[in-house]
Amino acid sequence: MKSKSTLLTAALAMAFAGAAQAIDYQIETVAEGLQFPWSLAFLPDGGMLVTERAGQLRYISAEGELQDAPIEGVPEAFVSGQSGLFEVALDPDYASNKRIFLSYACGTLEANHTCLSSATLADGVLQGVEELFRVQPAKAGSAHYGGRMAFLADNSLLLTLGDGFDYREEAQKTSSHIGSIVRLNRDGSVPEDNPFIGQENAQPELYSIGHRNVQAIVYDAQNDRVLAHEHGPRGGDELNLVEPGNNYGWPKITFGVDYNGAAISPYTSLPGLEQPIVQWTPSIAPSGMTLYRGEQFPAWNNSLMISTLAARNVRRVAMSGTEVVSQEVLFEELGSRFRDVRTGPDGNLYLLTDAAAGKVLKVVPAQ
Repeated sequence: MKSKSTLLTAALAMAFAGAAQAIDYQIETVAEGLQFPWSLAFLPDGGMLVTERAGQLRYISAEGELQDAPIEGVPEAFVSGQSGLFEVALDPDYASNKRIFLSYACGTLEANHTCLSSATLADGVLQGVEELFRVQPAKAGSAHYGGRMAFLADNSLLLTLGDGFDYREEAQKTSSHIGSIVRLNRDGSVPEDNPFIGQENAQPELYSIGHRNVQAIVYDAQNDRVLAHEHGPRGGDELNLVEPGNNYGWPKITFGVDYNGAAISPYTSLPGLEQPIVQWTPSIAPSGMTLYRGEQFPAWNNSLMISTLAARNVRRVAMSGTEVVSQEVLFEELGSRFRDVRTGPDGNLYLLTDAAAGKVLKVVPAQ
């Protein structure tokens, strides 16, 4: 059931020059008792689908009731460490085909992949589950999978991936999917205009390479551009403008160091390798991201809202073109690790807390 908190005022912490207007808002708890919720998608009936990293897909009704039983038919995920069930995304034609996409880790501890499947949601059950893609080669361990999705204007799908933590050199190899972003048609086939097609030994699904662990991706239809952020090591989290065929440098260039303090690379830039729009040192551990365009909070319009794990806040990033002009820290007073942030169809902001008893929160204007 929904419950409303006391009135909250946005705490401001500006990382760049420029003034920010404090916005009064209220936080409502839409649902609670979710096991490390990872992603949410809004349904036409006013309800939501929420993934739990432990491998379950949950339904929340338009009235805010969390259905007790998980949705059946979800493909089995490999759950260990950072692995599990990741993103749920609706097909652009969901209203007519009821199709959804799921990203998840599959395999075993010794040999696993980021996988992508699609299915039809009918009567609360997934039907016709079909695996469309899995990362090659397989890797061992249970870290750095990526797993976020975005649809482009032509309805092709971008899927973000990670470097597997111990496999960072793979991010510079076009023969590997590891440490990349891939682009697929909705049936899993490869678009004919993908940028690495025709290159010797290159994986045809590749869209961009040189990534460490891409944790969010947004297609900005108004400006026809793709924005993504990724975890650095110790420092050097990045926000990037992602363009087809580009190399984003990991691990040849980085603003971070290894977790033991050792240098990964002496370079923060090299010819032919893309620079981030902004980098965060110390790390904020960015997770989800939404481009806010809504009527509920006009002062936030056209801002990127980036949820964070380590920093325990949402970072509002205001941009002019590809330049970051200001950053504002929001919702830090909740003290929560945030796994995802979304703009709802109602223009409100929705948050997922990263906890064993996680919540779906709704940010609404103060009454």
